[in-house]
Amino acid sequence: MLDEVLAGTRKQDRAALVAYLPAGFPTLDGATEAVKAAFAGGADIVEVGLPHSDPVLDGPVIQTADDIALNHNHVRIADVLRTVREAFAAYRRPVLVMTYWNPVDRYGAARFAKELAAAGGAGCILPDLPVQESAAWREAAAEHGLATVFVVAPSSRDERLAAITAAGSGFVYAASVMGVTGTRTQVGSQAADLVRRTRATTDLPVCVGLGVSNAAQAAEVAAFADGVIVGSAFVSRLLQHEGDLPAGLTAVKELAAELAAAVTR
Repeated sequence: MLDEVLAGTRKQDRAALVAYLPAGFPTLDGATEAVKAAFAGGADIVEVGLPHSDPVLDGPVIQTADDIALNHNHVRIADVLRTVREAFAAYRRPVLVMTYWNPVDRYGAARFAKELAAAGGAGCILPDLPVQESAAWREAAAEHGLATVFVVAPSSRDERLAAITAAGSGFVYAASVMGVTGTRTQVGSQAADLVRRTRATTDLPVCVGLGVSNAAQAAEVAAFADGVIVGSAFVSRLLQHEGDLPAGLTAVKELAAELAAAVTR
Protein backbone atom coordinates (compact mmCIF):
# COMPACT_ATOMS: atom_id res chain seq x y z
CA MET A 1 0.00 0.00 0.00
CA LEU A 2 2.86 2.42 0.74
CA ASP A 3 4.29 1.91 -2.74
CA GLU A 4 0.85 2.36 -4.28
CA VAL A 5 0.18 5.62 -2.45
CA LEU A 6 3.54 7.10 -3.42
CA ALA A 7 3.14 5.96 -7.01
CA GLY A 8 -0.31 7.49 -7.00
CA THR A 9 0.84 10.89 -5.79
CA ARG A 10 3.65 10.86 -8.33
CA LYS A 11 1.10 10.06 -11.06
CA GLN A 12 -0.95 13.01 -9.85
CA ASP A 13 2.16 15.15 -10.22
CA ARG A 14 2.20 16.10 -6.58
CA ALA A 15 4.21 15.31 -3.52
CA ALA A 16 2.83 13.12 -0.76
CA LEU A 17 2.04 14.70 2.59
CA VAL A 18 3.59 12.66 5.40
CA ALA A 19 2.56 13.64 8.92
CA TYR A 20 4.36 12.63 12.11
CA LEU A 21 2.54 12.31 15.42
CA PRO A 22 3.78 10.55 18.56
CA ALA A 23 1.81 7.75 20.19
CA GLY A 24 0.56 8.45 23.70
CA PHE A 25 0.23 12.19 23.20
CA PRO A 26 -1.73 14.20 24.19
CA THR A 27 -3.44 11.13 25.67
CA LEU A 28 -3.38 7.45 24.72
CA ASP A 29 -6.70 7.70 22.90
CA GLY A 30 -6.05 11.28 21.81
CA ALA A 31 -2.99 10.17 19.85
CA THR A 32 -5.12 7.87 17.73
CA GLU A 33 -7.62 10.64 17.17
CA ALA A 34 -4.81 12.98 16.15
CA VAL A 35 -3.62 10.54 13.50
CA LYS A 36 -7.16 10.26 12.22
CA ALA A 37 -7.44 14.05 12.15
CA ALA A 38 -4.28 14.28 10.04
CA PHE A 39 -5.72 11.77 7.60
CA ALA A 40 -9.05 13.58 7.59
CA GLY A 41 -7.24 16.79 6.68
CA GLY A 42 -5.46 15.21 3.74
CA ALA A 43 -2.30 13.45 4.90
CA ASP A 44 -1.37 10.59 2.60
CA ILE A 45 0.86 8.79 5.09
CA VAL A 46 1.34 9.09 8.85
CA GLU A 47 4.39 8.22 10.90
CA VAL A 48 3.49 7.25 14.47
CA GLY A 49 6.35 8.00 16.81
CA LEU A 50 7.33 5.56 19.53
CA PRO A 51 8.21 7.94 22.39
CA HIS A 52 11.77 7.65 23.67
CA SER A 53 13.30 9.03 26.85
CA ASP A 54 16.44 10.20 25.02
CA PRO A 55 15.43 11.01 21.43
CA VAL A 56 18.65 12.18 19.80
CA LEU A 57 16.96 13.25 16.55
CA ASP A 58 13.94 14.99 18.04
CA GLY A 59 13.90 18.66 18.94
CA PRO A 60 12.24 20.28 21.97
CA VAL A 61 8.65 20.16 20.68
CA ILE A 62 8.63 16.42 20.10
CA GLN A 63 10.68 15.84 23.24
CA THR A 64 7.95 17.62 25.22
CA ALA A 65 5.29 15.39 23.69
CA ASP A 66 7.39 12.30 24.36
CA ASP A 67 7.83 13.30 28.00
CA ILE A 68 4.06 13.63 28.42
CA ALA A 69 3.46 10.32 26.65
CA LEU A 70 6.02 8.47 28.76
CA ASN A 71 5.78 10.11 32.17
CA HIS A 72 2.12 11.09 32.38
CA ASN A 73 0.37 8.68 30.03
CA HIS A 74 2.77 5.74 30.49
CA VAL A 75 2.64 4.78 26.83
CA ARG A 76 3.85 1.30 25.94
CA ILE A 77 4.58 -0.45 22.68
CA ALA A 78 1.16 -2.05 22.86
CA ASP A 79 -0.33 1.45 22.80
CA VAL A 80 1.77 2.37 19.78
CA LEU A 81 0.52 -0.69 17.94
CA ARG A 82 -3.06 0.07 18.95
CA THR A 83 -2.72 3.57 17.53
CA VAL A 84 -1.45 2.09 14.26
CA ARG A 85 -4.22 -0.50 14.19
CA GLU A 86 -7.09 1.91 14.84
CA ALA A 87 -5.83 4.65 12.52
CA PHE A 88 -5.23 2.21 9.69
CA ALA A 89 -8.62 0.58 10.20
CA ALA A 90 -10.30 3.97 10.00
CA TYR A 91 -8.58 5.30 6.87
CA ARG A 92 -6.82 2.39 5.13
CA ARG A 93 -3.82 4.62 4.40
CA PRO A 94 -0.19 3.79 5.18
CA VAL A 95 0.84 4.12 8.82
CA LEU A 96 4.50 3.67 9.69
CA VAL A 97 6.23 3.62 13.04
CA MET A 98 9.22 5.89 13.60
CA THR A 99 11.41 4.79 16.46
CA TYR A 100 14.92 4.28 17.64
CA TRP A 101 16.49 0.86 17.47
CA ASN A 102 16.89 0.18 21.17
CA PRO A 103 13.17 -0.27 22.00
CA VAL A 104 12.69 -2.54 19.00
CA ASP A 105 15.77 -4.58 19.86
CA ARG A 106 14.64 -5.02 23.46
CA TYR A 107 11.12 -5.95 22.38
CA GLY A 108 12.48 -8.35 19.80
CA ALA A 109 12.77 -7.39 16.14
CA ALA A 110 10.86 -10.42 14.90
CA ARG A 111 8.10 -9.93 17.45
CA PHE A 112 7.82 -6.21 16.72
CA ALA A 113 7.71 -6.73 12.97
CA LYS A 114 5.07 -9.44 13.29
CA GLU A 115 2.85 -7.36 15.56
CA LEU A 116 3.29 -4.17 13.54
CA ALA A 117 2.28 -5.99 10.38
CA ALA A 118 -0.70 -7.54 12.15
CA ALA A 119 -1.79 -4.05 13.21
CA GLY A 120 -1.80 -2.94 9.57
CA GLY A 121 1.49 -1.05 9.75
CA ALA A 122 3.23 -0.30 6.47
CA GLY A 123 6.79 -0.14 7.73
CA CYS A 124 9.29 1.32 10.12
CA ILE A 125 11.73 4.22 10.18
CA LEU A 126 14.79 3.59 12.36
CA PRO A 127 17.01 6.67 12.07
CA ASP A 128 19.76 5.42 14.36
CA LEU A 129 20.06 1.89 12.95
CA PRO A 130 23.19 1.66 10.78
CA VAL A 131 22.65 -0.12 7.49
CA GLN A 132 25.54 -2.46 8.27
CA GLU A 133 23.78 -3.63 11.43
CA SER A 134 20.25 -3.78 10.03
CA ALA A 135 20.18 -7.28 8.50
CA ALA A 136 18.17 -8.88 11.32
CA TRP A 137 15.56 -6.14 11.24
CA ARG A 138 15.31 -6.08 7.46
CA GLU A 139 14.87 -9.84 7.37
CA ALA A 140 12.04 -9.64 9.90
CA ALA A 141 10.46 -6.68 8.12
CA ALA A 142 10.62 -8.37 4.73
CA GLU A 143 9.07 -11.54 6.15
CA HIS A 144 6.03 -9.52 7.17
CA GLY A 145 5.88 -7.19 4.18
CA LEU A 146 7.06 -4.10 6.03
CA ALA A 147 9.09 -1.32 4.45
CA THR A 148 12.36 -0.26 6.05
CA VAL A 149 12.89 3.47 5.58
CA PHE A 150 16.41 4.76 6.13
CA VAL A 151 17.40 8.36 6.78
CA VAL A 152 20.00 10.20 4.72
CA ALA A 153 21.52 13.55 5.59
CA PRO A 154 23.32 16.34 3.73
CA SER A 155 26.56 15.01 5.19
CA SER A 156 26.06 11.57 3.60
CA ARG A 157 28.65 10.92 0.92
CA ASP A 158 27.54 9.49 -2.41
CA GLU A 159 28.94 6.02 -1.63
CA ARG A 160 27.09 6.03 1.66
CA LEU A 161 23.88 7.14 -0.04
CA ALA A 162 24.15 4.24 -2.46
CA ALA A 163 24.62 1.73 0.37
CA ILE A 164 21.69 3.14 2.34
CA THR A 165 19.25 3.30 -0.54
CA ALA A 166 20.19 -0.19 -1.74
CA ALA A 167 19.17 -1.58 1.66
CA GLY A 168 16.00 0.46 2.12
CA SER A 169 12.47 0.09 0.85
CA GLY A 170 9.29 2.15 0.75
CA PHE A 171 10.94 5.55 0.47
CA VAL A 172 14.07 7.38 1.53
CA TYR A 173 13.80 9.92 4.36
CA ALA A 174 16.00 12.88 3.44
CA ALA A 175 16.82 15.14 6.38
CA SER A 176 16.81 18.66 4.99
CA VAL A 177 19.24 19.93 7.59
CA MET A 178 21.79 18.64 10.03
CA GLY A 179 20.46 18.64 13.57
CA VAL A 180 17.16 17.80 15.23
CA THR A 181 13.51 18.12 14.33
CA GLY A 182 11.67 21.36 14.84
CA THR A 183 10.04 24.21 12.99
CA ARG A 184 12.41 26.55 11.19
CA THR A 185 12.05 29.80 9.31
CA GLN A 186 13.70 28.29 6.24
CA VAL A 187 14.05 24.85 4.76
CA GLY A 188 17.69 23.86 4.52
CA SER A 189 19.27 24.97 1.25
CA GLN A 190 20.97 21.58 0.99
CA ALA A 191 17.70 19.69 0.74
CA ALA A 192 17.27 19.92 -3.03
CA ASP A 193 20.85 18.84 -3.62
CA LEU A 194 20.43 15.91 -1.23
CA VAL A 195 17.31 14.78 -3.11
CA ARG A 196 19.17 15.02 -6.40
CA ARG A 197 22.12 13.01 -5.11
CA THR A 198 19.84 10.42 -3.52
CA ARG A 199 17.81 9.95 -6.67
CA ALA A 200 21.02 9.24 -8.56
CA THR A 201 21.36 6.07 -6.46
CA THR A 202 17.79 4.72 -6.37
CA ASP A 203 14.32 4.67 -7.87
CA LEU A 204 12.75 4.86 -4.41
CA PRO A 205 10.72 8.01 -3.70
CA VAL A 206 12.62 10.59 -1.68
CA CYS A 207 10.67 12.41 1.03
CA VAL A 208 12.09 15.42 2.84
CA GLY A 209 11.67 16.13 6.53
CA LEU A 210 13.06 18.23 9.37
CA GLY A 211 12.16 21.88 9.45
CA VAL A 212 9.05 21.94 7.29
CA SER A 213 6.29 23.64 9.27
CA ASN A 214 4.03 25.69 7.01
CA ALA A 215 2.36 25.72 3.62
CA ALA A 216 5.01 27.89 1.96
CA GLN A 217 7.80 25.55 3.03
CA ALA A 218 5.76 22.50 2.03
CA ALA A 219 5.23 23.96 -1.44
CA GLU A 220 8.94 24.73 -1.71
CA VAL A 221 9.89 21.15 -0.86
CA ALA A 222 7.11 19.63 -2.99
CA ALA A 223 8.69 21.25 -6.03
CA PHE A 224 11.67 18.88 -5.87
CA ALA A 225 10.78 15.98 -3.53
CA ASP A 226 8.37 13.05 -3.71
CA GLY A 227 7.04 13.67 -0.23
CA VAL A 228 6.97 16.35 2.44
CA ILE A 229 7.30 15.19 6.04
CA VAL A 230 5.93 17.43 8.79
CA GLY A 231 6.14 16.59 12.50
CA SER A 232 6.81 19.35 14.99
CA ALA A 233 4.21 21.68 13.49
CA PHE A 234 1.49 19.08 14.12
CA VAL A 235 2.69 18.45 17.65
CA SER A 236 2.80 22.19 18.28
CA ARG A 237 -0.87 22.50 17.34
CA LEU A 238 -1.75 19.92 19.99
CA LEU A 239 0.48 21.60 22.58
CA GLN A 240 -1.15 24.96 21.87
CA HIS A 241 -4.50 23.41 22.79
CA GLU A 242 -3.29 21.36 25.75
CA GLY A 243 -6.28 20.27 27.81
CA ASP A 244 -8.71 20.84 24.95
CA LEU A 245 -8.45 17.77 22.73
CA PRO A 246 -11.29 18.70 20.33
CA ALA A 247 -9.64 22.04 19.61
CA GLY A 248 -6.28 20.34 19.14
CA LEU A 249 -7.73 17.82 16.72
CA THR A 250 -9.39 20.59 14.73
CA ALA A 251 -6.05 22.40 14.53
CA VAL A 252 -4.30 19.24 13.33
CA LYS A 253 -6.94 18.68 10.66
CA GLU A 254 -6.72 22.30 9.52
CA LEU A 255 -2.93 22.18 9.28
CA ALA A 256 -3.08 18.95 7.29
CA ALA A 257 -5.53 20.56 4.88
CA GLU A 258 -3.28 23.60 4.42
CA LEU A 259 -0.25 21.42 3.79
CA ALA A 260 -2.13 19.02 1.49
CA ALA A 261 -3.15 21.94 -0.69
CA ALA A 262 0.42 23.20 -0.72
CA VAL A 263 2.02 19.96 -1.92
CA THR A 264 -0.10 19.98 -5.08
CA ARG A 265 2.23 21.46 -7.67
